[in-house]
Amino acid sequence: MKKKRSARLGRNAPCPCGSGLKYKKCCLGKKEPVSNVSRKKYAKKHNIRLKTKADIQAIRIAGKLALKTLDLVEAHIRPGITTDSINTLAHDFTIQNGATPAPLNYKGFPKSVCVSVNDVICHGIPGPRILKDGDIVNVDVTPILNGYYADVNKTFFVGNPKPEAQKIVRVSRECLKTGIAMVRPGATLGDIGWAIQRHAHKNGCSVVEEFVGHGVGFAFHEPPQVLHYGRRNEGLTLVPGMVFTIEPMINLGKKNLHVSDDGWTAITDDHFLSAQFEQTILVTDAGYESLTPFKL
Repeated sequence: MKKKRSARLGRNAPCPCGSGLKYKKCCLGKKEPVSNVSRKKYAKKHNIRLKTKADIQAIRIAGKLALKTLDLVEAHIRPGITTDSINTLAHDFTIQNGATPAPLNYKGFPKSVCVSVNDVICHGIPGPRILKDGDIVNVDVTPILNGYYADVNKTFFVGNPKPEAQKIVRVSRECLKTGIAMVRPGATLGDIGWAIQRHAHKNGCSVVEEFVGHGVGFAFHEPPQVLHYGRRNEGLTLVPGMVFTIEPMINLGKKNLHVSDDGWTAITDDHFLSAQFEQTILVTDAGYESLTPFKL
């Protein structure tokens, strides 16, 4: 199911091509479609390759596989299973469906998914750790299907969640929803970060700043970087055809973190809980569409 936000582009709105001029003084009335003007400008100036309709459909199909993988994982999460068993489940399902797990061997990452438990913020390496009742666990999947990437993650409860677990998972989910709601042509990346940070702080939580969202589709990580904090009306202007992830990492305590000796696992310094939700988002002519949609 597509999630869209209606937003008409007014004559006095910032031009979606990113020129900084008003729409009426820039691309309005040009024979060349705004999307084509944007495609050339963003490729040259920002190294961002805007997606065509065919590209978007391919990412959408990869996104459906990613969501099915998470659904399969969710059905098996319970106290007593290991994080490595989650990896095996996701890896086998991805391969069976003709795709490749993007994380596997990416810059030396040894597994096919990231599995991050409790105070692990992100990039948890699956292994012998046994999930216990009351844990929270984030599973991050990125299949490559027919050459296209889709990226999505969710944080799940293991057994019976405690109040603090319920809070951080709720706030993290709401932060993603709040950030996505800012996406439309003419908005900025700063608008997204501002909305996320504002909601997290309002709920007494903090936003991790070291890890960000990113362009995705042709590769695992593309420009632009999508910060989950920031100021309104600052940063790159959003234009139709941009595809990127929004994936705020929200901590119950302070934002400070450290990376373990394995070079990957990011952990909160105060060992308070951390949670994350992620979707792959397309900027459309009218607003946005999630290419990995799940209920928020």
